[in-house]
Amino acid sequence: MGIDSESDVAASLQIGPTSEGMVRIYVEGEGFSLPLDFHPEEAEEIAEELMGAAERARGASKRGGAGRPKAGGQPKGPGRGPGAKPGRGPGRGPGGGGRPDRGR
Repeated sequence: MGIDSESDVAASLQIGPTSEGMVRIYVEGEGFSLPLDFHPEEAEEIAEELMGAAERARGASKRGGAGRPKAGGQPKGPGRGPGAKPGRGPGRGPGGGGRPDRGR
């Protein structure tokens, strides 16, 4: 399954700060839950990627198709592309996810 494939999977998405100063993206659906923790700077990068994707999607809907992503519009880093697997590193909380703690 790719980023442009339809799916019948329903899930709920929650985003918020953790008590350890991380930003958690929590995805939960029937039979699964996926907590992904990120440093605040990484969360800001993700927010920028979401805004860019929203902008490209608006342009695609006006053209009637998905079109090609702009340069630099590809997913970056672990946990953000097809086949990416969430990790579990120090200070990650239950389930872990995102990139390992880099000593910040």
